[in-house]
Amino acid sequence: MSYRLNRNKLEPAKFTPGYIELHRRGELSQRADKLERLLEKCTVCPHRCEVDRLEEYAGRCYSGALPMVNSYGPHRGEEDPLSGWRGSGTIFFGNCNLRCIFCQNYTISQRRREARRYEVPVSHLASIMLSLQEQGCHNINFVSPTHFAPQIVRAVDIAVQQGLRIPLVYNTNGYDMVETLRLLDGIMDIYLPDLKYGDVQKAYKYSKIKDYVVHAREALLEMYRQVGKDRVIGDDGIMYRGMIIRHLMLPNDIANSKESIRWIAENLSPDVHVSIMSQYHPANRAFEYDELNRGLSRKEYREVIDEVRRHKMTNALIQGEPFGYW
Repeated sequence: MSYRLNRNKLEPAKFTPGYIELHRRGELSQRADKLERLLEKCTVCPHRCEVDRLEEYAGRCYSGALPMVNSYGPHRGEEDPLSGWRGSGTIFFGNCNLRCIFCQNYTISQRRREARRYEVPVSHLASIMLSLQEQGCHNINFVSPTHFAPQIVRAVDIAVQQGLRIPLVYNTNGYDMVETLRLLDGIMDIYLPDLKYGDVQKAYKYSKIKDYVVHAREALLEMYRQVGKDRVIGDDGIMYRGMIIRHLMLPNDIANSKESIRWIAENLSPDVHVSIMSQYHPANRAFEYDELNRGLSRKEYREVIDEVRRHKMTNALIQGEPFGYW
């Protein structure tokens, strides 16, 4: 139940990212126009704050018209089909539309005013993509992209004119608007969403989102419709098109892991690629909650893995057994 890479074989030369054809037809620019109009009375994500992000910093993401790029570079710690041996070209965006109290990247995602220091012009975002491609990265990996989807598509339209040609990865927390995702159809080659919770009350208590479960599930259904059934994985083990669903196990079954696994298997497919993560450790404000102030136990870990096996999810990446404090 893991991915294997064959570094001795060449990448498939025939794969062409969908955004290249959209650009050739002029449709990529049209999609960027439609997405940018959403910023005028922002409905980019399910919060539907309806603030004018072209004129102010407001809404739940506290982000304006320019993308906030906290850092970027080749990342070799993603799932093997994405990182390969040359790295995934990650671009970490500032701010987030969730407020997870256990967020391990909270210095990037939740220090809203500080993030403004990392604003860049859209043309510079395009240059970053080209730089990552020149460094040999297998793909461009947009981390926390939801609130900057319009700016990303505009930057892709600029970058493709200058030779961008590698797959795009939409690495999201799962709290996405289906209408926005439909405008990304054919642009994003790989979706890498989280499915954080299977319970509405827990999603609100720990991430301050009342409707996370329904929106995340609707988003995953749309992502699967776009790329889930016709994935492309080369002989080298690198993914060029497809979907990997991430699920972070939390102590005391706070993530309702078995329910999420069941939902994926029954509503998408047991064949879908999932990444079951066991590396949780208390971060941010998690220490304020007794039920989150520890790592996973081996018993908790094994119960979830047994559920994955029960549903015969053979394309599951099971990340290593935790050290276990209990």
